[in-house]
Amino acid sequence: MSEYTARHLSVLEGLEAVRKRPGMYIGSTDSRGLQHCLWEIIDNSVDEALDGHADRIAVSLLSDGSVLVEDNGRGIPVDEVPGVGLSGVEVVYTKLHAGGKFGGGSYAASGGLHGVGASVVNALSHRLDVEVDRDGKTHRMTFRRGEPGQFQDGRTPAADNPFTPFVTDSFLEIKGRVAKKKTGTRVRFWPDPQIFPATTAMSLEAILGRAKQTAFLVPGLTLVIRDEREGEPTEETFRYDGGVVDFVEDLAPDAAITKTYHIVGSGTFMETVQTLDKKTGHLVPVETERTCQVDVALAWGQGYDTTVRSFVNIIATPVGGTHIQGFEAGLSRALRKLIESNARRLKVTAKDPKIEKEDIMAGLTAVVTVSLPEPQFEGQTKEILGTGPVRGIVNRVVGDALVEILGSTKRSQRDETGRLLEKIVAEMRARVTARMHKEISRRKNALETSTMPAKLSDCRSEDVAKTELFIVEGDSALGTAKLARNSEFQALLPIRGKILNVQKASPADILKNQEVSSIIQVVGAGSGRTFDVQAARYGKVILMTDADVDGAHIRTLLLTLLFRYMRPLVEAGRVYAAVPPLHRVEAIGRGKAKNEVHYTYSEAELNALLKKLEKQGRRYKEPIQRYKGLGEMDADQLAETTMDPSHRTLRRVSMADEEALREAEMVFELLMGNEVAPRKEFIVEGSEEVDRARIDA
Repeated sequence: MSEYTARHLSVLEGLEAVRKRPGMYIGSTDSRGLQHCLWEIIDNSVDEALDGHADRIAVSLLSDGSVLVEDNGRGIPVDEVPGVGLSGVEVVYTKLHAGGKFGGGSYAASGGLHGVGASVVNALSHRLDVEVDRDGKTHRMTFRRGEPGQFQDGRTPAADNPFTPFVTDSFLEIKGRVAKKKTGTRVRFWPDPQIFPATTAMSLEAILGRAKQTAFLVPGLTLVIRDEREGEPTEETFRYDGGVVDFVEDLAPDAAITKTYHIVGSGTFMETVQTLDKKTGHLVPVETERTCQVDVALAWGQGYDTTVRSFVNIIATPVGGTHIQGFEAGLSRALRKLIESNARRLKVTAKDPKIEKEDIMAGLTAVVTVSLPEPQFEGQTKEILGTGPVRGIVNRVVGDALVEILGSTKRSQRDETGRLLEKIVAEMRARVTARMHKEISRRKNALETSTMPAKLSDCRSEDVAKTELFIVEGDSALGTAKLARNSEFQALLPIRGKILNVQKASPADILKNQEVSSIIQVVGAGSGRTFDVQAARYGKVILMTDADVDGAHIRTLLLTLLFRYMRPLVEAGRVYAAVPPLHRVEAIGRGKAKNEVHYTYSEAELNALLKKLEKQGRRYKEPIQRYKGLGEMDADQLAETTMDPSHRTLRRVSMADEEALREAEMVFELLMGNEVAPRKEFIVEGSEEVDRARIDA
């Protein structure tokens, strides 16, 4: 066995450790890690803005692959750091765990608590330049892979220009003079190709998203993002003065049922901090009082999707942490208390299941931010807050404020609170009902079909990928469809007329509606937040309605139900609209030839067919058959035109991306929502474009 002794251990000095294990500091060496380097530099500038010393940050993605970040803050200190013998700039960019964010002397709250951000970026850069405007001068220092020195630039700074490292002494170059009152910092860095693969690039979309987010979180801060990498330079500017309230209104995916509530508060806690004793030069534990500021905005919407964004000192914490735990606990405590005190009006009894967190958070959009000195994150990437006492502070602030706001006796607030509590109770009942549906609506054998609605004509196949559920308008069409379908894989569910408009209805009304309840039960995957597309009993859901105005309205109501309560089915591309024909034209055969049957699907298609037959000198039977409903077809005609996979045409209903989702939300709310005025305006404005001949009245 080979020996393993102390001489085999390596001690990595300074920034060598960062270059040896970059993933430990920035998460990875792909685009995500490269993006994190930029966040570290931007966050240093944002810390200046948070402390009230800067109101403008500019980020430029340059054509040579470098990135420039500029701010008008105080500028990094350029004087010598006591006991170190180096300038503040060199200490910040070459020493791990160094900076102005320890001990609380320079920043009340900061995202860069570890003091490694700037030095890590420097270590992982082929070249990094720092310029500081301070004391009437522009100070400059350059680095190559973390080592300070001087580049021979000529006219153009570049990472590959000749470089001379400092050997004995290092110094800040005085590049020029500026006005006495002008201050700020400019950092330009070239990512090191030895660390980041050549194909790695920063995402403009991600940078714009982060800039917009930061502008919401720091009211009054202007962020300018400029991209000069390809073609004509592009530039976008972000500034929002409304803070987290504006952020919530921007994030909300659907129409609100409550106002946006703004909650602010604070709390203190004691923390043991390792502090440098100036007399002994050693770290000693000191009990320090910390203050945690809480700033929360939240609103409930009509839907069931939950959107919660959390931040610590404006650093995003996508995985959450103690502040989110406190927020959820305070939210649950307040709403359960209010529901308990209104139990009689809400018809909630002791037999009802307990209100769960997911019932309360259905339809919630919230932004949760906390600000505190030296927060404890789990890792340098700062995705999870670990400071324990924050949980209790946020719980108290949010819970107490919501009880006061929602418990107000003002009539307008009382009505709004009532709608919210009814929604939460309905979500609880919907969750219970959906679970029951899931349990009873798995594919049944022949002896168990009684658990499904009696009007369902199910198929025999249990292969979900091949099965199809036709939702058919009316019993008359059902009779024909039963004869036209292939019962091996095609199931039929008739609905009676126009179903409930779920865009307007409350969850409680939806659960009571027999037609809607039957559709949810037959699809068998639950509804709303509990919908599980993998549990759906059919591979395709096909809406088969008459080719007239009423049929279009029924199809729209069904699509509203599917979009609002079974959205994953739509997103998976498993929802279709059948396309039945409008006309049947029987062309008379010549001589002994049989007559030919043609189907057309629009007036234009019919006119084109008739002209073609006329050109060929052929006659056709009159009157031409015009189908006003599916029930007018016989089984063979319906199978051939609308149900047989080898001949039919289906229109797939899909949502391509998030933008399409937002547009769909707006259209459904405009056409099917409670607000009448916007719908009337839309109809009036579009009336001139309507062709009267197309209206089937």
